[in-house]
Amino acid sequence: MSTGFFGDIKPVKYEGPDSDNPPAYRFYNPDEVVMGKRMEDHLRFSVAYWHSFAWPGGDPFGGQTFERPWFGDSMEHARLKADVAFEMFTLLGVPFYCFHDADVRPEDATFAESAARLDEIAEVFAAKQRETGVKLLWGTANLFSHRRFMAGAATNPDPDVFAYAAATVKKCIDVTKTLGGQNYVLWGGREGYETLLNTDLKHEQEQAGRFLSMVVDYKHRIGFDGTILIEPKPQEPTKHQYDYDVATVYGFLKKFGLEKEVKVNIEQGHAILAGHSFEHELALAAALDIFGSIDMNRNDYQSGWDTDQFPNNVPEMALAYYQVLQAGGFTTGGTNFDAKLRRQSLDPQDLLIAHVGGMDCCARGLKAAAKMIEDKALSGPLEERYAGWNSAEAQAMLKSERTLEQIAERVVKEGIEPKPRSGRQEYLENIVNRYV
Repeated sequence: MSTGFFGDIKPVKYEGPDSDNPPAYRFYNPDEVVMGKRMEDHLRFSVAYWHSFAWPGGDPFGGQTFERPWFGDSMEHARLKADVAFEMFTLLGVPFYCFHDADVRPEDATFAESAARLDEIAEVFAAKQRETGVKLLWGTANLFSHRRFMAGAATNPDPDVFAYAAATVKKCIDVTKTLGGQNYVLWGGREGYETLLNTDLKHEQEQAGRFLSMVVDYKHRIGFDGTILIEPKPQEPTKHQYDYDVATVYGFLKKFGLEKEVKVNIEQGHAILAGHSFEHELALAAALDIFGSIDMNRNDYQSGWDTDQFPNNVPEMALAYYQVLQAGGFTTGGTNFDAKLRRQSLDPQDLLIAHVGGMDCCARGLKAAAKMIEDKALSGPLEERYAGWNSAEAQAMLKSERTLEQIAERVVKEGIEPKPRSGRQEYLENIVNRYV
C-alpha cells in the first residue's frame, strides 16, 4: 500500500540507454546475464536505512534540512518510517536492505525497553519482508552516536560501557538472525583515540580482541549462518581508528586467531581516506581471503572527508567490480549504498533518482569489468609479466627448494644480469579506458 510520500511514481524499470525518463534504469537490467549470472545476483544491491531514512540533512556547520513525516521519537514514527522504506525498496526493485538498531527504533529509558522496541519493529520488518520479498543483507549496532560511546564501545576505558555494547551487539545479532540476515557488521565508529595522553593502546586492543572473540563464539552458539564483517575506517570521527584499513584489520584478526572467522565490509570512501584506492583494498582483502562485502559511495576529493556521495564514476566502478569478480564475486555480501543525498536535495524523487543513478553506474562498471575478464584484457598482460616464474628453477626458489647460497652461486655461475622490462602502465590504463 502506498504511503503517498513518493506521490504517483511507478516502480522503476529498465528502459535502456536511450531512455530520458529520470526514474528509469538505463544500464541496470536485473535479468541480464553477465558471465553466466543474472546482473541482480552479481550486484546484490542494498539500501542503507540510516542515510536514506534516518539522516536529517545536517552537516558540521548546519542542522536539519530534510522534513520527513516519520521524523520523531515515537514507535508510530518508526512504523511509518518502515512503511516508506519498504515502499522505496519495492519501487527500486532492490533485493536487500541494511540497518543499525538506532535507525529503526527510538531509544527508550532503559536498555531492556530499547531492546523491546527493536523486537517490536523487527516483527514489522518480518511481515514486510514476507510481503515484498526484500531481504536483510546485514544488521549492525550503532555504538557511536550516543554520548555513552564518546570514548568508544569495545575499547572504552569504562567496563560498564564495554558491557552495554556487548549486550547491544548480542541483541542486534539476535534480531539479524530472526530476520534472516546474511551478515552482521561491526563498524567501530569510535574504536580509536583522540590523544595518546589518555589512551592505553595495548589495553584497548585486548578489549577489542576479547569483544570480537565473544561475538564469534556467540554466532556459533546460536547457529547464525551469516558472515561476521568488520568495516575498516582510518579516521573520523576519532583521530585514529584501530580498524584503519584492510591490512590493519587482518593483522588484528591474526593476532587474536580470528582470520578464518571474520571478513571485511569495504567502503569506497573509507579506502580513500586511508590513502588507498578502492580496488587496492578489494584486491588485498581477496589476497588475504577476508573479502566479504562492500559499502558503495564516493567522496568529494576536494573536501578531504567522508562525504558519502552516490557513485557516479564508471571507471572507478569498473576497477572495483573487476576485483570483486576476480575474487569470485559475492557470497553472503553485496553492494550496499552507504550513501546519502546532498542536504539541498529535498524532494522525495531525489531519494529514488540518487539510487537509480548509483545502480546504473555500478551496472556499467560490472559489465566493463566482466568484458575485461572475458577478453583477458588485463590478466593476459599480467600473466606475461610473471611468466618467468613458471620455469623449473624459479619454482624451486619459490618452493624453498633452494637456499640463499645456492641461488647466489647460480647467479655467479650463469652470469645472470637481469634487464629491466617495462611495466606498461599507460598501455594498461588505456585498455581500461577502452572498456568504459
